[in-house]
Amino acid sequence: MDMAWLDVFRTVAHLGSFTAAGERLGYTQSAISRQIATLEAELGTPLFDRLARGVRLTEHGRALLPHAEAMLERLDTTRRDLASLTELTAGRLRVGAFDSANAALVPGALAAFRAAHPQVAISLTEGLAAHLLDLLADGAIDLALVASYEEDAYDRDQFDLRPLLDDPVLVALPHTHRLAGRRRLRLAELADEPWIAARHHAESTLLAACLRSGFQPRIEYAVAAWTAKLGLVAAGLGPTLIPALAARAARPDLALIPLHPDDTPVRRVWTATRRGQRVPPAVVAFEGFLRKAAGAGG
Repeated sequence: MDMAWLDVFRTVAHLGSFTAAGERLGYTQSAISRQIATLEAELGTPLFDRLARGVRLTEHGRALLPHAEAMLERLDTTRRDLASLTELTAGRLRVGAFDSANAALVPGALAAFRAAHPQVAISLTEGLAAHLLDLLADGAIDLALVASYEEDAYDRDQFDLRPLLDDPVLVALPHTHRLAGRRRLRLAELADEPWIAARHHAESTLLAACLRSGFQPRIEYAVAAWTAKLGLVAAGLGPTLIPALAARAARPDLALIPLHPDDTPVRRVWTATRRGQRVPPAVVAFEGFLRKAAGAGG
């Protein structure tokens, strides 16, 4: 059944005239008559008595009217709900991101998004790339931020990956360190320092860059969280390497110094969505805020 027929039926029932309904809806009187006749044929019963002046609902027409009005109201509500998703006056945004992206980049973008679209519900999940991509594949999140030092680290057959930014590694030193005033450093200049890293095996940490620079770093403290690493650095217990994204929220009593390009590990940060599925309007809008935040340095 064509819902347009019900709209014509409702209008005729309220106005009591094919001609008046045609004027209201922008149809000719004959077009209104044909649509009512088609609806009557569909339902197998007359809906109006045709009078010398106008029309009047039959018993079946009176029974149909409240159902037609309810169906049309439900259709209007559905259209409004769908429009609200497109216009971002409703809906949801489910983001997953890794920890250093959540230091400043993602919060800044989320704050700007919420200011622009306050009626969209937001959720944020933190995790490693493999976990976030599993959630994305399962439909539990709409967008994942992932990063890797390798260009082909993720399954591009399953996910659409769009480059967001390059994230170089910096060296973190206490302000009192002898090299804290330098504009750029070579890793070899720190070869004799006691280092702070996530693990004692340099090969599986950012300190693998030290191996490529020709020395084995002496790792005295192995802690996982950036807050702990930077706290140890601030206390003068050794330097650490930190991605620029994490450094955006670093404490003020540290010196964060770029490395020579030959020594600098750089990871690529991507936004990821499921391949072959339409990207929700909220995700499209949020990516715009992410790119602004990335370009502004947080």
